[in-house]
Amino acid sequence: MKLIIAIVQREDASRLQHAFAKENIRATKLATTGGFLSEGNTTFLIGINEKHVKKVMRLIQGESQGREEYMNPNLSMTGFDVSSQPVKITIGGATCFVLPVEEFKQF
Repeated sequence: MKLIIAIVQREDASRLQHAFAKENIRATKLATTGGFLSEGNTTFLIGINEKHVKKVMRLIQGESQGREEYMNPNLSMTGFDVSSQPVKITIGGATCFVLPVEEFKQF
């Protein structure tokens, strides 16, 4: 048994949740905040049999695509004064942790 912790951008969460439901994968969904821009994320907790881990990871990768966005840096982010020229950054994608589970019980 494994526990997958998948952190995805809020914009990808609904699509991913539907993909999980379609494949009959049970997941707990948590609203979280963090990352470089401190934007909204969604964290999924998925308890899964070890033989299904690759399938779940493929679903996450398929529904959580990175994308480029422009942002205006400010003094507090850089530590010094810079021009207000937009900077291209990559956002989205997913961060996943796969952990061993010693015991799993469902009541």
